[in-house]
Amino acid sequence: MTMRFATVILVLASCALPCAIAQQAAPPAPSFAPANMTRAGVRGMAATCTACHGTNGNAAAQSAVPGLAGRSKDEIAQAMAQFKGGQRPATVMHQIAKGFSDAEVAAIADYFSTQAR
Repeated sequence: MTMRFATVILVLASCALPCAIAQQAAPPAPSFAPANMTRAGVRGMAATCTACHGTNGNAAAQSAVPGLAGRSKDEIAQAMAQFKGGQRPATVMHQIAKGFSDAEVAAIADYFSTQAR
């Protein structure tokens, strides 16, 4: 009788374990570091544009890629939104734009709008 009782307990426990595991809360989603919205942080985000748009947004002479320096922040932010939403044709900008939040885009647009051409 003791062996039969132990077997019943083991069977019941093994049935209850998956239910207990299923009821556990899901692990929290990974969180990414918040954007560094300091002056240096925004300058660092803007530096990622240098390879195509030139240092401080001044594209090389006769470049097919437009310079960003001195453009209005609204123009830059609107272009980024269009790239992000797929409304504006691009080779890589649609993917790059998706990597920035709206706040980051606004900060980067503001940065480039203040740069001298």
